[in-house]
Amino acid sequence: MPEIRRLPSSLVNRIAAGEVVERPAAALKELVENAIDAGARRIGVVLADGGLTRIEVVDDGCGMGPDGMALALERHATSKLPDSLIGPDGAIELVTTLGFRGEALPSIASVARLTIESREAGAAEGWRRVVDHGALVADEPAALPPGTRVRVEELFAKVPARRKFLRTARSEYAACLDVVRRLAMARPDIAFTLETVGDAGKRTVLSLQADEELATRVARIIAHEMKDNSVGIAMERETPHGLMRLTGLAGLPTYNRGVADHQYLFVNGRPVKDRLLVGAVRGAYADMLARDRHAVLALFLDLPPQDVDVNVHPAKTEVRFRDSAGVRGFIVSGLRQALATGDRRSAQGPDRAAMARWQAEPVAPAAAPIAPMLESIFTGRDWSASQPRLGEARPAWNAPLAQPQGRAEEAAPVPAEAQAYPLGIARGQVANTYIVAESADGLVLVDQHAAHERLVLERLRAAGAEEAKRRSQALLVPDVVELDEVDCDRLEDAAEGLARYGLVIERFGPAAMLVRAVPAAIAKADSAKLLRDLADDIAKHGSQEDSGALLLAERLELVLATMACHGSVRAGRVLSVAEMNALLREMEATPRSGQCNHGRPTWVKLSMEDVEKLFGRH
Repeated sequence: MPEIRRLPSSLVNRIAAGEVVERPAAALKELVENAIDAGARRIGVVLADGGLTRIEVVDDGCGMGPDGMALALERHATSKLPDSLIGPDGAIELVTTLGFRGEALPSIASVARLTIESREAGAAEGWRRVVDHGALVADEPAALPPGTRVRVEELFAKVPARRKFLRTARSEYAACLDVVRRLAMARPDIAFTLETVGDAGKRTVLSLQADEELATRVARIIAHEMKDNSVGIAMERETPHGLMRLTGLAGLPTYNRGVADHQYLFVNGRPVKDRLLVGAVRGAYADMLARDRHAVLALFLDLPPQDVDVNVHPAKTEVRFRDSAGVRGFIVSGLRQALATGDRRSAQGPDRAAMARWQAEPVAPAAAPIAPMLESIFTGRDWSASQPRLGEARPAWNAPLAQPQGRAEEAAPVPAEAQAYPLGIARGQVANTYIVAESADGLVLVDQHAAHERLVLERLRAAGAEEAKRRSQALLVPDVVELDEVDCDRLEDAAEGLARYGLVIERFGPAAMLVRAVPAAIAKADSAKLLRDLADDIAKHGSQEDSGALLLAERLELVLATMACHGSVRAGRVLSVAEMNALLREMEATPRSGQCNHGRPTWVKLSMEDVEKLFGRH
């Protein structure tokens, strides 16, 4: 039998490093989190070659003395767990710091050259400790201001198996930038700087001031236009252990991206990439975004420590909730309520590229001299003599007379009450698709089909169609759906919650479910596929009674959206001025009317300033 023996500490640290430090961004995350936990008010980051050559983090936190520094480089040594959380009666799940395992620094020191310089406030001098791939090479005094400076160099230089799997400097830099952005967004009270060093010298990438408003910090990190194209979120709910709170900024559905990397999610101040939260965001925007588009937002979920486990992943990027279905429902409802407050808005300004395509001076086709008929008005000469005889070709000058003729009418004055109409007064219709309206501060273009589609959907909801769609339609012959036994167990536990949405199921043997009734709105749905999706959803979001029902409710939302699309005014239909104004007034009073059910804007505004720019008046 092979002999069982203890591994050397150097190898143990490298194994731990494989869990915690798989790339430069992971090491950077641990160092910045340490600085935050140390009470820093200013944190500076310097990267060379995307962190492959050097990572440096400087903070003005509490600092460390020589003894504390030595302990910090030992495995499972930490200052972040108070005595009350340690021992048989302790509750480690109540930890509130970002990191507490005590593995990061020794793990990094085992696979890189790590230099720590630190000085406590009030200390006469600082201290330096250098560890080169696990070997202590320096332990001496150092001159520096209060705080800590950590430098990581030659990451994985002596671990070629790990080094060869790192990506290019550009890719590693992008990952490091994302880490700093997320941590800086979580703490707008701390000043952050990020600098890169390369052949062209030092360049400042981020420079964020301390004590910024959350909306300002989020907009500076995501995009400047985020502040004008988002709504604030503030929602609270009581839980058995305390208060659950959701805050942040949610981008308008019309302000979206093709990838989901602009979704910033935080749990108790900790940046996470949790599947449950991502799914909740997708569910909240379900009837407002196309499937290939993604919302832009920053969500901060704060809840009692007893209700969340942050220690389920070595890098702490995933969490586990005690009531996953409750959290998911809370986020969905919170986002929907917030978006309803910005209901009449869309990504308001016209696209800059579209503005650039306006022709400042349209040039007409080359034409002959002024038509003789027009000339006769001013000269008195008879123009009929110049008309061609029967069979003769008409001269080129007659071409302008064959152009389409329009009828001009005097524009009615804008009534005084129009000042209260954000979408203005209808002035006409273009291509039987777009309504042109004049508002107090510009021109408004409305997509009549997209706008009416949203109005119909909201009418269906308001009229109780949602409840009507939940009614069951009994099947003449119940469907038997064969599933894994575990999936059957999950569905059986959730059967009562699903029944409230019109899906009536029961157990049919160890590995099958019987479908007796389905919601009337999805009577033609594939029962087997529906149950598999529901079982997967319950497995992903927990076994609570309402977990599968959440997905079913979202499906019914999509059914309502489809019905609204088919029942709305189509593009190409001629509308009277009264119909156009009625549509505008209803849009102003209807939730979420700024975007259609697919996330496209229902209207855009061309401000008078933009109009004046087109004519060179600005």
